[in-house]
Amino acid sequence: MEAFLVFLLIVLTVVIDFYWLDRDCKRWGWMKNWSNRNKALFFIGFIAVSSLIYLGLSVQYL
Repeated sequence: MEAFLVFLLIVLTVVIDFYWLDRDCKRWGWMKNWSNRNKALFFIGFIAVSSLIYLGLSVQYL
């Protein structure tokens, strides 16, 4: 359950930052010419890598 909450927190943080906090496109502006498919693939990869890093660092505590 705790791993799911961390995964959910990572996903929500990225989504909120992309859609709500970055109104001036200063952090995510380099992606403005990308297609929706490429953006989705990037975020899926980003979330997967972030989750793997979290799991790798916390495997001794599980």
